[in-house]
Amino acid sequence: MALIEDGRVAECHIERRGHRSVVGHVWKGRVTSVLAGMEACFVDIGLPKNGFLHVDEVVALGVPKHKRQIADLLKKGDEIIVQAIKDPMGTKGARLTMQLSLAGRFLVYVPYGDGIGVSKRLPDDERQRLRKVCASLAGGSPGGIIVRTAAAGVSEAELRRDHAVLMRLWAALQKRAEQVAAPALLYSEADVSLRIVRDLFRENVDELLVDDEAQYRRLVEFLRRTSPEMAERVRLYSGRVPMMRAFGVDQAVRSTLSRRVPLPSGGYLVIDDTEAMTVIDVNTGRHVGKGLTTLEETITQTNLEAAVEVVRQLRLRDIGGIVIIDFIDMEDKQNRAAVTRALEEALQSDRSRTYVVDISPLGLVEMTRQNISDGPREILTEPCPTCEGTGVVVSDETHAIEVEREVREALATRGEEAFVLAVNPRVAELLAEDEGARLADLEHETGKTLRLERDPSLPPEAMRLRPLESAAA
Repeated sequence: MALIEDGRVAECHIERRGHRSVVGHVWKGRVTSVLAGMEACFVDIGLPKNGFLHVDEVVALGVPKHKRQIADLLKKGDEIIVQAIKDPMGTKGARLTMQLSLAGRFLVYVPYGDGIGVSKRLPDDERQRLRKVCASLAGGSPGGIIVRTAAAGVSEAELRRDHAVLMRLWAALQKRAEQVAAPALLYSEADVSLRIVRDLFRENVDELLVDDEAQYRRLVEFLRRTSPEMAERVRLYSGRVPMMRAFGVDQAVRSTLSRRVPLPSGGYLVIDDTEAMTVIDVNTGRHVGKGLTTLEETITQTNLEAAVEVVRQLRLRDIGGIVIIDFIDMEDKQNRAAVTRALEEALQSDRSRTYVVDISPLGLVEMTRQNISDGPREILTEPCPTCEGTGVVVSDETHAIEVEREVREALATRGEEAFVLAVNPRVAELLAEDEGARLADLEHETGKTLRLERDPSLPPEAMRLRPLESAAA
């Protein structure tokens, strides 16, 4: 799935067979261990890695948050109902919560919550109308209701229908929880296509193109039940060029694997991922300030372009966690403020929660961005078996030096006078350069005779040493 804004790919969501996101899934799980020092516990939910549940995510009605201690609330062997709020990533299992939320087209039902929350993206008068309607929906029933942005202009009848569906779902989920033993899946969130249509397909979307006829019928049927007026905006793509290629999605997805991202004026970004954070560096590149009078103006224009592109890349790559943006240093405080404003304005289009710290005198912006599942880079790639994800490998020169050291150490304890030294051909090339000067030095230092042999089956870091007589035999 791709979201196109102003002709450019803004987001892409990839879901592969057998590797669906588990965010939103609800399980009956079993507590496997309680970690008092971390105020958390691990929960077996039937996945390869146990889920992680923090004390703040435990439903403990009537117990103030500041007085909660995990050891007082849960113990090993307890069976609890939990929901995934973040997919397993790397070595970590799914992040879990007991504060369940069941999403519909217009409403979200929170069984253990209370009150009514309305999307802040809606106008004040519409928020008041929706709050009033939902107050009559809730009545005296337990739980809370969150009104989604998609509910703008929706009639009371449609909201009632959505609420009734969610209440039936909650009742069915509770009934199943009583019938099964932990760990067991109680509720599976919709796949990426239905989820995106449910969450994003609103009045501000011009059209939804689908290139699979069965999927097209499925989505139209879903919209006819929930938002009949939107069903007309769904169209079956029948072009000769594959849809994702025709709209530049394939190219955009592949671009997420590149460190370097060009900017319109000739500058560029360099994006590096680390275990702790993502670092984005802004460079002027070929931008020499054509038409601009000062270096400060050139730098500011590059930074303003970078602020917009950084947000696009955060969304396109679904980058989460701590992000450090190294803008080019600016002398003028007003220019620094303008770049910060441009960044914050661009972030208005990002659905993920973000927090931005003002630009520092060094030109650095610190921010955090929430992500709940793997982005395109993590889905499309796997760590290199040679460099193990570091992006660098030991040089042949380093391997050659290590081999020399190993040879000196080995020959110091050997009584034979002549040996065959077998190494990888690339390392052999280095040992034999300068008419074999390095090999001659080894022979002089050790007092032994060495004959070099190239063996392609040996890795660059390996060597094999054997007496010359046995080699001749």
